[in-house]
Amino acid sequence: MSTAQPAPRPKSINRCFQININSFCQINDKWIAFSFGTERSTLSFYELIIMSKKKFKKEKEKRDKKERGTMFGSLLQLMQENPGKSFKVDTLIRKLGLKKKALIEELFKLLDHLEADGELQQNAEGGYRFSKDSKVARTATDGTVTGIVDHVNARFAYIATGIEGAKDIYVKTPDLNTAMHGDTVNVKVSTKSAGASPEGRVTEVVKRARNRFVGKIEISKNYAFVVPDFKKVYQDFFIYNENINGAKANDKVLFEVTRWGDGDRSPEGKVIEILGKSGENNAEIHSIMAEFDLPFRFPENVLKESEQISEKISRDEIKKRRDFREILTFTIDPEDAKDFDDAISFRELEGGYYEVGVHIADVTHYVNTGTVLDEDAFDRATSVYLVDRTVPMLPERLSNGLCSLRPHEDKLTFAAVFEMDKNGKIRNEWFGRTIIHSAHRFSYEQAQEGIETGKGPYAAELKLLNDIAIRIRKDRFKNGAVNFESAEVKFKLDESGKPLAVIPKVRKDAHKLIEEYMLLANKAVATYVYKMKKGEEKNTFVYRIHDSPDPEKLEDFSKFARQFGHKVDLQGNNVSRSLNGLMDDIEGKPEQNVLQSLAVRAMAKAKYSTEAKGHFGLAFPHYSHFTSPIRRYPDMMVHRLLQHYLDGGKSANKKDYEDKCVHSSEREKRAAEAERASIKYKQVEFMSMAENKMYEGIITGVTDFGLFIEITETKCEGMVRLADMKDDYYDFDEKNYRIVGQKKKKIYRLGDKVEVRIKKTDVDKRTIDLTFETEPVKEDF
Repeated sequence: MSTAQPAPRPKSINRCFQININSFCQINDKWIAFSFGTERSTLSFYELIIMSKKKFKKEKEKRDKKERGTMFGSLLQLMQENPGKSFKVDTLIRKLGLKKKALIEELFKLLDHLEADGELQQNAEGGYRFSKDSKVARTATDGTVTGIVDHVNARFAYIATGIEGAKDIYVKTPDLNTAMHGDTVNVKVSTKSAGASPEGRVTEVVKRARNRFVGKIEISKNYAFVVPDFKKVYQDFFIYNENINGAKANDKVLFEVTRWGDGDRSPEGKVIEILGKSGENNAEIHSIMAEFDLPFRFPENVLKESEQISEKISRDEIKKRRDFREILTFTIDPEDAKDFDDAISFRELEGGYYEVGVHIADVTHYVNTGTVLDEDAFDRATSVYLVDRTVPMLPERLSNGLCSLRPHEDKLTFAAVFEMDKNGKIRNEWFGRTIIHSAHRFSYEQAQEGIETGKGPYAAELKLLNDIAIRIRKDRFKNGAVNFESAEVKFKLDESGKPLAVIPKVRKDAHKLIEEYMLLANKAVATYVYKMKKGEEKNTFVYRIHDSPDPEKLEDFSKFARQFGHKVDLQGNNVSRSLNGLMDDIEGKPEQNVLQSLAVRAMAKAKYSTEAKGHFGLAFPHYSHFTSPIRRYPDMMVHRLLQHYLDGGKSANKKDYEDKCVHSSEREKRAAEAERASIKYKQVEFMSMAENKMYEGIITGVTDFGLFIEITETKCEGMVRLADMKDDYYDFDEKNYRIVGQKKKKIYRLGDKVEVRIKKTDVDKRTIDLTFETEPVKEDF
């Protein structure tokens, strides 16, 4: 096991750059320096795609890859040698010597991408030149690049530059120049390399990601220190006595940085708020909220504005809408839900057809653009569902009151209405604003009982809707949708938030019924807007996109699945069908969770975009988010854009909406990370009270420092650290997801069943340490 170099980032592109007249290229994991031109040459930093890390199986693919990389590097070099000059596409094709149709098409894609990234700008004549804010152009003059710090451990960080094809820059912790995780920094790239990555040092902190943190305070006679909870901050903060603000030892506190550290000197701060005693539920949840910069409360002006909104529905407003109040409408939601943002209307038509309406809370009727309410909702972008509470996107008066589709009340909605037969084949669709009056509020359990027994309110209608949903779902998978049913759990908590039990979440037909109609509405809205304008130029819209999986990740997954006797066909359009077959084959088998988890990791991440790139996982060419505006800001954008186009409006500003899409995707990621952190906290707390015995588990992750193991009984994940495995010295075999003992050759592999004992739990760090030792470790209990 080597510890000389950090494990390289999982990138598939090598790098070549130049500072003054010296060029440095990384080829086959080696860095080679060579001279390029004369002293008067000003060849600059550029990214050169040479080859993927793994050898391509076919020589043609290898040549094509090299040609594209050479074109990329030559393009940037040409522009850097001619600062301020614009080049038309036909000039670029000639100067770069491009003759192959595939390379010319690749050039067009590259120019579009560099323009979208802000590296290039296009003039009125169609010529391209570097933009004034181009990272690549600035790097040409001084070898400095701007990026964001990812402080992966206490020894080093990576700086992500955001430049297409560029490798992250390795920076040792002492060379971070007070920068912390998430900060935007300028980095001077050196001629050294750290394994597969270029090396550098931070010269300037351009922007701090945050200046407030949460941690546990430790008080001495003349001073105090706060140990931050944030896992990617690896130093304590010094607090003078006058800045303690009444905190006591072991309190969880929110503190603000007053001075950033310098050299060996610790950064300093002052306590802003005392959250409670370490280990108490509220203090720990508030700690998680602060770690992810989630708001604790709504600003007063936002609450005041929400209270001023009238709940009266005028006759004029009703006249503008299609009236569904006399048509059967109901909601199906979790038992404890209060924000009902979707309802289903249903009626039989002549000729064996049915009308199914998907009615969504009309949030944008109440929340107008330019208001503080809208600005705050945009900033939050999503509701966050922590293990014991919700951090809502909208104030309660809206989320649980005005906009919530509560039963026996007139409510304003935005709807997608479909006429379909019993097989779900649509003959007509309509989109627009409606008014409804929900006749009943079902919990999922109540709806499921009606479907199964045929008894209870509207059981016949539920059964019909479910039969149609099953056929729509079957067709969706037949068309290439991927079926990932990941196992989820929830906690039963007492009044103080203490976890009493871990309960698996079960998805039945009632859940899938609602899911199918929501998917149908989301797809239909996106398709309708996309097809409104003929030709290549479409109306600007907010899509939910999901790229095809990375072929290299899929190949690795396929190899691993073969170790369990499963075959995954990666050829052509068979990927989704093969993955679905695999999911069916492994259901109920020991390897189910680990293979499902790995398959999800091989997939791309879904995100919001103004580009209509389709959704691989759902096998939809066009997809959006229309159905949850109470908890997602992108849905509010979709409602506004859809109504704008229904009213005959012109296409909205694409760049403005793309910026909003990026923000929404980032906020979605933050919410998911916060939700996982809260679940992990409860898992650690629950296992700290667990019986001291051996537990069955499965290895869910293999690293060079330990094994992640999910305990089967509780679905809680912990780690057996290699340093604690005294029976042998183990080598990490990354390619085969395993560790191998040097002497005894014992192998621990991803997916293996094992037995473990709880060694130690740490609520502050949210970690569970496990051991293979069969006897209790006395010092830890």
